[in-house]
Amino acid sequence: MSGQLLPDPLPGDCRAAAEALNRGCACISVDPESLQRELAAGDGSAANGEWLASRPHLFSDSMVFVSELHLARMARTIAAIERVVAQPAYRERVLAYAPAVAQHSPAAAGVFLGYDFHLGPDGPQLIEINSNAGGALLNSRLLRAQRACCAPVATMMPPPLPVEERFLDMFRDEWRLARPAVAAALPLARVVIVDEAPAEQYLAPEFELFRQLFTAHGIDAQVADPAELSFDGDALRCRGEVVDLVYNRLTDFSLAEPQNQALRRAYLADAVVLTPHPQTHALFADKRNLLALGDQHWLRQIGIADDERELLASSIPRTEEVTPHNAEAFWRSRRQWFFKPVAGFGSRAAYRGDKLTRRVFADIARGGYVAQAVVSPSERRLLIDGVERDFKLDLRNYVYRGAVQLVSARLYRGQTTNFRTPGGGFAAVFAVPGQCGGGSCR
Repeated sequence: MSGQLLPDPLPGDCRAAAEALNRGCACISVDPESLQRELAAGDGSAANGEWLASRPHLFSDSMVFVSELHLARMARTIAAIERVVAQPAYRERVLAYAPAVAQHSPAAAGVFLGYDFHLGPDGPQLIEINSNAGGALLNSRLLRAQRACCAPVATMMPPPLPVEERFLDMFRDEWRLARPAVAAALPLARVVIVDEAPAEQYLAPEFELFRQLFTAHGIDAQVADPAELSFDGDALRCRGEVVDLVYNRLTDFSLAEPQNQALRRAYLADAVVLTPHPQTHALFADKRNLLALGDQHWLRQIGIADDERELLASSIPRTEEVTPHNAEAFWRSRRQWFFKPVAGFGSRAAYRGDKLTRRVFADIARGGYVAQAVVSPSERRLLIDGVERDFKLDLRNYVYRGAVQLVSARLYRGQTTNFRTPGGGFAAVFAVPGQCGGGSCR
């Protein structure tokens, strides 16, 4: 890593202090009663106690400490990536292997990009980008339920921020981008939050919270399965009502499955604002895109500045596509790699090389996977039932049009994030300032 981009720690440089706090401060920062109040429905319809009881590992009781320097570096990396994505040459390269539906170019930008990082020895390392990252609204409520457990932590408590107002403005911006003439006269009036069997999804509570948020601000909102949508060639409807905007939580990123055909047809006809949409996924979240972002020669050719190329090179782990021709070489060096499906999500069908069997690797070798150099995550030590336990952590940046709206952490044990680890789950991020006096918490 370039010393210019991330200099060695100096006295008062709190990267080391943040690491020490993550190892040595076992404080509980979540006020359970406050969290239940934050999750309570404004209209009294949501059983927040049941949400937490049925999802006991959705939230961690503790916080994660991250230095301001690392937070700033992640934001700079994200901004650099967004500038590359805006280049016509980049779009041409990645859309060449995207599904046909991704060639459609709506004006909406796509809400809730999720840039996921590990904190490696060389600073933040981008692991992947997700195009419909979940958890933003849950984490905004979690942030409001934090309490200072001691005087040093009190100085790092996140200030009150209008995060949810930003979320609402984002959806209104999508409406204005996609429907400028209509939006000049008519505000966004009806939103449908769509996922397959939404009530059965692990993050179903967030769907309900979004419905409440929209409704509280004068926007009619429903949560629906895609099978409840119909398209008559003119308008997309849900339960008989015309839909202005679909907040898309589906993981069928190309809308190829039969139950999503009404939505697909309406989207291609520009009869509804869909966000995020298939082209958002193709431009940002296809894992093969990391090859382009790491191709230094090509980035130079398309005019990316030296400092931004250096930043990307030092922030994105080496990533290569697995093909039948190079598969045997990857098998021999498998311990160095993490294998991910190109259109995967949520760690599904992703494998650490050192855990692979020949049988599983035979499927990977057929193609449709990338290999990414392993970057071990940093850790957070917590006291669970009186026993110290080390949790892995990753950091998710929720981003809209290049701007970071919120940073949260996920704590877990095992191979990947799983929301099954006692003591794990979403965790609030406390920023350790650039100048501070040590890593103790007493």
